[in-house]
Amino acid sequence: MTGPNPIDPRPVAAAAAARPNWGAESLWQSLEPLLPGLSIEVVERLDSTNSELVERLRRAARVATPQGGRDARSGRSDDLLPQLLVATHQTAGRGRLGRRWHATPGASLTFSLALPMRRADWSGLSLAVGLAVVQAFEPAPAATPARLGLKWPNDVMLREPGGIGRKLGGILIESVAVGEHKVAVVGIGLNVQAQRIADPDIPLATLNELLPEATAQSALGQLMPALVAALVAFDREGFAPNVAAYAARDVLQGLPLRTTDALAPEGLGAGVDVDGALKLQVDGQVRRVISGEVSVRAGAAR
Repeated sequence: MTGPNPIDPRPVAAAAAARPNWGAESLWQSLEPLLPGLSIEVVERLDSTNSELVERLRRAARVATPQGGRDARSGRSDDLLPQLLVATHQTAGRGRLGRRWHATPGASLTFSLALPMRRADWSGLSLAVGLAVVQAFEPAPAATPARLGLKWPNDVMLREPGGIGRKLGGILIESVAVGEHKVAVVGIGLNVQAQRIADPDIPLATLNELLPEATAQSALGQLMPALVAALVAFDREGFAPNVAAYAARDVLQGLPLRTTDALAPEGLGAGVDVDGALKLQVDGQVRRVISGEVSVRAGAAR
């Protein structure tokens, strides 16, 4: 990815003035060396940060040629610069499979980062992002059981004794082609403070249970450097270097699971592979699940 050499604070000037507590300008100054050309935008209200960035990129992909036609191979250089979009209130956030992500103004952190990636194979990207999230808030030493865990493929969990714990956040990754380039839109939603949701049966956790003083603004500042570093490393090396670190956070390891994969509907969680596939122990063999849903079987630890 490329961008302007001199640091130019203008892309965040309006956002910083409107939302000084988000620290947009200082955040931009710390991240721009890793993501040249980065822009940061904080908005008061938006339906979905992922949907907004995806639509912007799709518009960018429809570049008019001098003859008035459409040239799918090219695009303006500015269209491919990294974009961070934060919504103070997200009204129609989306999770995987079109599920709604509930967010309460002030109690949730909801944002998306659009980032062009050179790597063709994105296998394990959501796992690498999840790992960056938990390590940003809890860089636990190896000898200490971590309270933050990961549920394949995209959930961040607050662990509890005897179970996988409660959901703290979720990750949604979408891909948009802009000319010959592929752009990842990485959406993250985190429950920071206690909130009411439409479905009381969903066991949710909050970041305040781990970090009592955390706010949505402070959480963004704490998370972004780790997230950007993880994305840059993934673009260079893929998921394989993260297998051991993921294992230490894997809440499904050793549990009896159900999946939506017809070839491996049930089995014991056996970790993840070098490409981020879920491994299941089934009748003495290891089966790989590369997509779909997974849950802990009824009667097992939850």
